[in-house]
Formats: sequence, structure tokens, C-alpha cells
Amino acid sequence: MNTAQQHVEVKFGSQTVEVPKGGYYDRFHMHPNLDEVAKDPAAGNVDFFRRIPKQRVNSRVGPVWAPNFYYRSSNVQLLMLAPMSKLRAALPSPLEPLQAFPGFGLVALTFFSYAVCDNDPYDEVSVAVVIRQPGATGSHALELLDAMRRRSFFAHVLALPVNTEIARTRGVYGYQLPKWLTDISLDIGSEVQASILNTDGNTDLTLTLPTPKLQQVKPQSHLETKTMIHQVDGVWHSTSVQSNTLSFAQQLFPKKVKLVRHGGPLSQLLDGLGAAKILRLDVVKDAQLVLNMPTPLNKGL
Repeated sequence: MNTAQQHVEVKFGSQTVEVPKGGYYDRFHMHPNLDEVAKDPAAGNVDFFRRIPKQRVNSRVGPVWAPNFYYRSSNVQLLMLAPMSKLRAALPSPLEPLQAFPGFGLVALTFFSYAVCDNDPYDEVSVAVVIRQPGATGSHALELLDAMRRRSFFAHVLALPVNTEIARTRGVYGYQLPKWLTDISLDIGSEVQASILNTDGNTDLTLTLPTPKLQQVKPQSHLETKTMIHQVDGVWHSTSVQSNTLSFAQQLFPKKVKLVRHGGPLSQLLDGLGAAKILRLDVVKDAQLVLNMPTPLNKGL
């Protein structure tokens, strides 16, 4: 057995989890030396992260180093239209879906692959409802246009399965996010292929599409912020994710996307939300991410 296949036990709060021996979590315990990370060819340029120094902060599991760095990641997102009535029924009060067209809001289905990050490689799938910014009033259309211009969106995550135990443990106990453990894959080559299984091993969702022509941009020229609004121990919090996108493509009303729902929990969730027509496809081949710790919402809810 080689080192890459061996594991060691680490503590996260009261939980004990196995992580790859010699991996980032084992070596750095969420407090990496960026000069050391920069020596890893797989991590790429780390200048983006030097702008955001880590701090020792309190959390519901005790003091932790934050934020969490994702040095090399990719994702594919389908932004789908869904009836406002069904989205309102799925959201806890007082959250409100952001209306994109009369009677319709937005559901985002996203497959993520994190190749190099502080808590070791893993994949993830998110189903989220795009919501109004807490405290927002007035026109939905103007708010949506402003969010697109600033590349800053708010969402409430309904499901967030992952495929490693450390990612599940950190998400559930650190952030109180709806995570569970299952098999997930995402590959972006000449074709995008993604899938997620049920916990019983049967297929839940499969996604295939021709990879669109990718645009390469200069580091830190295409920054985005996505903010999750969720409850932690009964109190509303916001958790922001900053993205430094490096290689991506975007298509409106894409034609050749094949999303097959095989009847698992995410299939049922999308069906229940009435998510159907794909408004936009985003393929991100390379991006760097910063996941911040939840912070209480002092106003707006």
C-alpha cells in the first residue's frame, strides 16, 4: 500500500475522521503555509489567497482556522426556471425566492470537483434556490440585474451531498449544512460527464453535454461572490464563497444538455421544485475558491 492510499485519524470538534496520510489536512490542519502550497504544481498560483489571511475564529465546534481555501476546483451549473409558488413552499420563512420572469424563480444544480484544497480532494453536488438579498425591497428585476452586474448572488441550499467523510463532517458540524455521504463524479474533457448516486448505490442524476469553448481570463479579473443564507443553531447566518474564476464558459438556453433524473433524492427534489427549463449553463474548468465561516445576520431577517 502506498502513502496516497493510507489514512490517519484527525479530530474535528468532537468527531474523529480519517483523512489521506500526507495530504493537506494531515500536513497543515487547515493552516497552510502558502509558500509550501506554492511548491505543489497541482495547486497553481496562490497569490489570490495571500490577500485573505487565515484567522483563528470561534465556531460551533470550537476554535478553527478560517476561511477554507480551494486552490484548484471546477464545476458545472445548470440554472433552471421553477414556479415561484413551489419555491416559496420549499423555503423557510422569511426567505423569498428572487423572481427571474413573471411567476418563475431560479434553481441552481451544481456539480463541484475540488482537486486541491485544505481538506483534501472531494466532489460535491448542490441544489439551491436563488433568493432575494436579506432586507431587499422593491423590484425583483432590478435586484437580479444588479446581482448579475456585480456577480454576487444569494441562495438557500436545500441539498449538499459530498463524497468524503471529512467534507461531510465539517459541513454538518461546522456549518449545519444538509450534507450526506455518497458517490459523486465530475469530469470536464471534450465532454462534460457528471453523476451522483443514491446512498444505496443506485444512480440519482446523470449529466452529459459537449464542453463549450472555454475562455481563459487573467487571475483576479473575474471575481464572484455567492452567499448562502441558512440557520445555525436556530439563528440565521450568511456564509460567503469568493471565487477567482480562471477558465469558464457560459451559454443561455443551452441546446445539448442531457440531464437524466433516475428517481433518487436529488431527482425528487428537482421534481418537487418544478425545476425544468434550463436558463443558463456555466462550465468552470478552473477556479480558486474561499469558503468563509458562517456569520450571524444582524439585520434583514
